[in-house]
Amino acid sequence: MDLIFIEGFTGQTVIGIHDSELHRPQTIRIDLTAGLPRTRACDTDSIRDTIDYGVVRERLQRLLGEHRLSLLEPFAEEVARILIGEFGAHWVRVVVAKPRKFDDVESVGVAIERWREIEPAGGAAAR
Repeated sequence: MDLIFIEGFTGQTVIGIHDSELHRPQTIRIDLTAGLPRTRACDTDSIRDTIDYGVVRERLQRLLGEHRLSLLEPFAEEVARILIGEFGAHWVRVVVAKPRKFDDVESVGVAIERWREIEPAGGAAAR
């Protein structure tokens, strides 16, 4: 399996459950790894044959501005759904963290892994 990753992506978004989090954007960090069976890009040297992490980065920026989620768990789930559904990943690991949420903690967050489900008709869905 070939792994494409983005580490340390940061952006501003409104997310949280406490009143102090609901009225102003805060920084979140996203680390992601997307797995594909041996990509054709190894042979073709063409970006069309793999996941373009520049396009993924742009999609994450758009998600930060569009989502209306409160918890990091469904936010991470949405990132996984995008990687599988829009970018064709077969496996993903997504870590979403709030850096310096507390003075005595470097970061808090969630990590999820999801796999593409192959349906009999040839379609795919995240699990």
